[in-house]
Amino acid sequence: MAIGGQERSDPGKKTALITGASGGIGSAIADALAPTHTLLLAGRPSDRLDAVATRLGATTWPLDLTDPAGIEAAAEPLAELDVLVHNAGVAYPGRFDESTPEQWRACFEVNVTGAVALTQALLPALRAARGHVVFINSGAGLNASPGLAAYSASKFAQRAFADSLRADVPELRVTSVHPGRVDTEMQQDLVAYEGGQYDPAKFLKPETVARIVAEVIAGPPDAHTHQVVVRPRG
Repeated sequence: MAIGGQERSDPGKKTALITGASGGIGSAIADALAPTHTLLLAGRPSDRLDAVATRLGATTWPLDLTDPAGIEAAAEPLAELDVLVHNAGVAYPGRFDESTPEQWRACFEVNVTGAVALTQALLPALRAARGHVVFINSGAGLNASPGLAAYSASKFAQRAFADSLRADVPELRVTSVHPGRVDTEMQQDLVAYEGGQYDPAKFLKPETVARIVAEVIAGPPDAHTHQVVVRPRG
């Protein structure tokens, strides 16, 4: 398979594209998949993304999920893609009566519309590889979380998108992963909004979620995991 006009460095490896890989769950997933996959780390250019790519010997893939034309251009060089991990997301802590239409629009633009546009652009490459699409959703995509009105609504919509993709494109495997609260910068913002004391021991580690994602991707080819729900112990 050619990537950007060049043959992949290890033809024996499958290829995985991960959005939002500059930190948190995304960079942990990159770590977990690096031994078995050639990695494309998609996102807006940043020093953090470059650092993850350098550490793992991965390729950065400039991408803005709010730019449909740019998504099309970025996807064009890919002839085959084995794994697409939708990890990028935004959240604005706030109850419904505190939220604004602009915050709702921003949540849906990245968490839903951007994921739809990227999947559509990459669909020929995914079909060619009979690939696997993984959505890093949230517990808020199963039960609306207090203080996360716009985010919860977008994650419910993302889950419906995943279900539709699974039904409409049966040659792909499609998995929604719904972690509980994870020790990330987004979680720190939420705890600050709630006025609580941040204790990372109360939350899932990003590496834990990443390990579960890697295990789902490595599942036997006759198995199709539709949904994974994981919560912190205790």
